[in-house]
Amino acid sequence: MPQNLSTNQTSRIVWLDVLRLFAIFMVICIHCSDPFNVSPEARSNPEFNRWGSIYGSFLCPCVPLFVMITGILLLPVKMSFEDFYKKRLLRIAFPFLLWSVLYNLFPWITGVLGLPQTLISDVFAYAPADASQSFADAARNIALIPFQFNVYTVPMWYLYMLLGLYLYMPFFSLWVERATVKQKRIFLGLWCLTLFLPYAYSFFSPNLLGISAWNSFGTLYYFAGFNGYLLLGHYLANDVREWSWTKTLAVTLPMFVAGYIVTYTGFKTITANPDCSEQEMELFFLYCSPNVALMTAALFLVVRKIKIKSDKLISLLANITKCGLGIYMAHYFVVGLGYALADAMAIPVSLRIPVTAVIAFAICWAFVALCYKFSPKYSKWIFG
Repeated sequence: MPQNLSTNQTSRIVWLDVLRLFAIFMVICIHCSDPFNVSPEARSNPEFNRWGSIYGSFLCPCVPLFVMITGILLLPVKMSFEDFYKKRLLRIAFPFLLWSVLYNLFPWITGVLGLPQTLISDVFAYAPADASQSFADAARNIALIPFQFNVYTVPMWYLYMLLGLYLYMPFFSLWVERATVKQKRIFLGLWCLTLFLPYAYSFFSPNLLGISAWNSFGTLYYFAGFNGYLLLGHYLANDVREWSWTKTLAVTLPMFVAGYIVTYTGFKTITANPDCSEQEMELFFLYCSPNVALMTAALFLVVRKIKIKSDKLISLLANITKCGLGIYMAHYFVVGLGYALADAMAIPVSLRIPVTAVIAFAICWAFVALCYKFSPKYSKWIFG
């Protein structure tokens, strides 16, 4: 391990805990920005469009940072396929199913309690105002959990992707363990080329590099996706020496600014059109895109320079890491409440997204931490 992975007396990689905190808070923030970006009415409001674009563009590295952390901690895999799958898949499979069921039951529960349908869209930004409160529709959504997420389980898309990475990782690990630094760089170079493909498909032609109506797997398909972030995290942590602050800022500031300008300009331009499609709205927010990758790598390189010596702060960060998956699972229930509280406090539009995120984060962290304190055995099954 390079020097930047030095740990405290409990062998924690402290700066990774800091990186997790950034990633967790950014995920909550990005969901708090949904009311600013999802509906045509919000996008047509200049103030909402501006601040939704400003914050949303900054927050895109959240998921790639999580994947990079996974690559650092788990590559190469040091256990058998069976043990790895048992430990990793079971850790998230039960909480994933449990919270997916709870989210899907929420609309029906509001009906049982006699609450208005509009409450559902207040809690879930993507839900229609006339969302169904019937048990039959909730049961149908629950039956489909193994196959897809929906407007009530939006954050769960990440768990589907993470399960896929876990299935793939032991195979990928065999190559990573034997690959030279040069070979890793070649793979990352080819992966970087794939980051430009979404724009090429949108602005040039959807049929490139062999893709056609009868083939979805083009030339660079096998180097594409979140596995690139797995390798990038592993590579930067293990094969790139820690730089001085001067070099770090000299490299990362232009990277982040360039990525942010592309993300912000593209997203704001597209979402200024209230009739833009969902695919168009997400184009410049795609996690596997060059602009988001630049911002992600820049944040990663800066955070790994952070050194923390306070035992209390290290312990606090460790607790957030322990509660992290639980905070992620629960936060989508609380975002609507946080937004309502920020609105009731007359928080300016310019600050409403981060204030809502702070409220949601604090509530979820307190809830998950208390559950772990009073029932650690069962909390592991509930929160992962």
